[in-house]
This record gives sequence, C-alpha cells and structure tokens, in this order.
Amino acid sequence: MVWASADAQRPVNLQRGVDVGGGKSFTEAGRQLFLQAGRNDVRVEAVGDSIETWSNGKPGAVVRDAMTLHGFIAFQVHTIGQDASKLASEIRGKNVRLTDLTPQDNTLSAREKSDGWRLLWDGKTGKGWRGAKLQGFPTKGWEMKDGVLSVLPSGGKEAAAGGDIVTTARYSDFELLVDFRITEGANSGIKVFCQPNLDPVTGTGAKADTGSAIGLEYQILDDLRHPDAKLGRDGNRTLGSLYDLLTAGPAKRPEPVGEWNTARIVSKGRHVEHWLNGSKILEYDRGSEAFSAAVSASKFKSIPGFGLWADGHVLLQDHGDRVSFKNIKIRTTEASK
Repeated sequence: MVWASADAQRPVNLQRGVDVGGGKSFTEAGRQLFLQAGRNDVRVEAVGDSIETWSNGKPGAVVRDAMTLHGFIAFQVHTIGQDASKLASEIRGKNVRLTDLTPQDNTLSAREKSDGWRLLWDGKTGKGWRGAKLQGFPTKGWEMKDGVLSVLPSGGKEAAAGGDIVTTARYSDFELLVDFRITEGANSGIKVFCQPNLDPVTGTGAKADTGSAIGLEYQILDDLRHPDAKLGRDGNRTLGSLYDLLTAGPAKRPEPVGEWNTARIVSKGRHVEHWLNGSKILEYDRGSEAFSAAVSASKFKSIPGFGLWADGHVLLQDHGDRVSFKNIKIRTTEASK
C-alpha cells in the first residue's frame, strides 16, 4: 500500500497532478486521448491506492482511492438500451497482458520514496529500534527471520519476556503503515505517542511493577478467542480499537488468523484515525470531550495529561503471544509538504 491523503474519503481524479474532479473537464480530457476509429492501446497501472492510466502511449488519469485496495480485473458489458443505431456496435480486445508489480517486503517503491515514505524497519536488524526500557534492542523475546519481525510466545504475559520495542525517534504528525499477522488467541498492539518514561498501570489505574509502556494503542487481538475482547467497555479492547478507550466501528474486515493484515494510523494535529485493510474503522480527537470522558473511565485515568503529548515513539507490543510484523513505514507531515 502507498500513500493516501489523511482526509481522503473519495477517489481523486488527476490529470498528472491537477485535480479535475469527476466532471465534464475530466471526461473531455480523456476523449482527447481516445481514437474514435481504429485501435486504441490502453495501459493501467495499479500500485497500492494509486491507479494510473495511459491511452495510446499518452498519460491519462491518476486515481487515488484508499478505500478500495483489492479487487478483480473485469471487462465491462454496457447496455445500449433502445438505441437501434447502436445494435451493430461491438468492442474487440486482444493482447491482454498482466505484470505483477507487487513490491518486495520491507522495501519502498519509487513512488513511495517520492511521496516521503521511510522504512521504520529494514527487515534484517534492530536499527532504529530499542527496548522500551532498554538502551538497545532486546536480546531475547523477539525474532527477525526471512523479513519478518516476531514477538516470541512466552505465556501471554505483558512485557515479561523481551519487552516492548519502540522507535528511537519520536513522531507527532504522521501516517504509519504496519503489516501484522496474529496466531490463535494472540494479543499485541501498535502504540503511538508512546512515553516509555511513564510507569505502567494496572487495570485499576494503580502503578504496576511490570507491564507495557504507556501510549495510544491500536489494539491487535484475536477477537474470537482472546478473553480481552469481552472485557473493557462496549468492545473497546477489540482489534483496531483504541485500547480501553474507544471501540472500532463495524467496517473492520480482518483477514483470518494466520493471514496478513495492514494497519494504518494517521495523526494530524490532535485528530487520529485507525484504518484496517483499507477501511477507516475509528477516528477521534485527542483532548475532545468524548476522548476525555473515555480516559476518565479507563485504566489510564490516573495518568495526568494522558494522550495529549506533543509527540512520542512508535511501539510494538510484547504481550507474550506470537505476533509478526513487516513493511513498517512512516510518512511525516514534513515529508509531505
């Protein structure tokens, strides 16, 4: 998946960088590239959320649609209604070819680089990461193998083995992409605005001797098998939710256990969005009345200014279950200007 605007809710039609909407000007621009008589060569390139077209070797449109990242290739049969003059019409096609442009894991395409994306994990080493309570990367509890970063199982306890890992850098406004894969009954999370210097808390909000570092957590969970899905309030500990605070909406469509999912977290000012596999499943504003009420009713109620930090680390959680990550990449606001 490649860049999509943080507030994009519809496809954007572009004539090589100029937004022409979906009206007559866009249609007329396409007609200028089309031969009414004779053969037309059409090329369509789909990479992530970006679809580009060429007609007869000339660039046409760029459509960016973060809501539809997967689908079929189809040829359309369009009715001509009662127009008798078109009864003999036909469209023929040949030389249909398909090239797979799927990028290799833990790499960036040329377009992603130009759009300001950076890899947060290189697929091989702990560069750019450290233990949440350590100066370096944990020496146990985590595995890097075949381009996959995995928490090793240790009995389901929170931060009791290798512990959470955090980025060495801190971030505020950003778009974050993470592919993750869970095992049966697994629990983990992706935290943003993480503050490793704060003490972990128990379910009552009291200080805990051990536990996960404090931050805003995009919950990763096997909703069907892990008991946490039935705890909290109104499902606010389920997959994609803001853990123990706000519940992900019904639009979420996770892949089955053992398959890869893509989490996307967008932060712009105090506005935050959670996406799963191309669908927006939650949005909230840090410091809003609804957010503050949720904090007051949560395990984080005793932490002054919870969730209102100016910036913080990105965290991958060790909750004692095997969960895997790859294709971890970030795009900051500064890079998008």
